[in-house]
Amino acid sequence: MATAILSTANTFLPSTLSSSPSSAVSFFIDNTNISLFPKSKCQETTGFNSRSCDDEELLEKVKRDRKKRLERQGVISSAKKETGYLQELVYRLSKAGQAIESNDLPTASSVLGASTDTDWVQKANIALNKLSSSPEEKTEVDTFNSSLASLISSVTRNDIDSSKLAFVSSANAIEKWTSLTGLIDQLKGL
Repeated sequence: MATAILSTANTFLPSTLSSSPSSAVSFFIDNTNISLFPKSKCQETTGFNSRSCDDEELLEKVKRDRKKRLERQGVISSAKKETGYLQELVYRLSKAGQAIESNDLPTASSVLGASTDTDWVQKANIALNKLSSSPEEKTEVDTFNSSLASLISSVTRNDIDSSKLAFVSSANAIEKWTSLTGLIDQLKGL
């Protein structure tokens, strides 16, 4: 019966698929059902769909992810100076946020400085750039820098509403970045 179904199925397949035994598609016959699946690496070597093959592929992915995570932790733990720069950033954002919440923009301005060229911002950017490896992390760094520039400008202009919005945007970006990089537990005050 499976042979009759297979011969009928061949009439529905393009000739390139049915005539090419080395194509990227394989046929599986299970009693009277015929399925068409893309071949995985494991299926190409064994010739059939196997749960153990899927398990092997999943295990390899887990191993690659673990290796990346361990490499990342090594970079982070060797970056003591950069972690200090980031702790300073968190401290200054926290103090500026408290001042903004109290509508005390002169204090926020003294904490943040007059521009993004201040020493603490430059050092924070060195750390952010060194510890950012994925495109998503780099995007958060860009978002943070843009928000911080807006925050400093708003505080300098004495614009409380814009200052509050820019502060929230800056804090969210740095919090997301620390989550992405795995630094969220190492920095106090987040």
